[in-house]
Amino acid sequence: MVGDTVGDLIIRLKNAGAVGKETISVPYSKLRHAVLDKLVDAGYVSAITTKGKKVQEKTLEVTLSYENNEHRITGVKRISKPGRRLYTKVADIHPVKFGKGHMILSTPAGILTNIEARDKKVGGEQLFIIW
Repeated sequence: MVGDTVGDLIIRLKNAGAVGKETISVPYSKLRHAVLDKLVDAGYVSAITTKGKKVQEKTLEVTLSYENNEHRITGVKRISKPGRRLYTKVADIHPVKFGKGHMILSTPAGILTNIEARDKKVGGEQLFIIW
């Protein structure tokens, strides 16, 4: 059992891309699904599908995205951890890596990227940055 599900997810994505895998399978949760939807929108992941019917058997099949045979995810950094939650106001949300990366936030409006959070004028918990 993993205590930090989001941290586990992003490290699985980064490691699978480093060894050149096409797809990975992760246990299903609504939070993971919402985070992966945002990564699909941002272009870091190609597609996600839900497999299985029962709760214990449900998994998310994630198809990784490659560009010129290089993985789209070059790095990830977990910001808010289970031992230390970090929240931010909308005024403190800035571009990541000079606009080359994204910050994923958990807000009252749902899981959003830094660009969407600034457009909706809502702050929240900084989950991680990805570039």
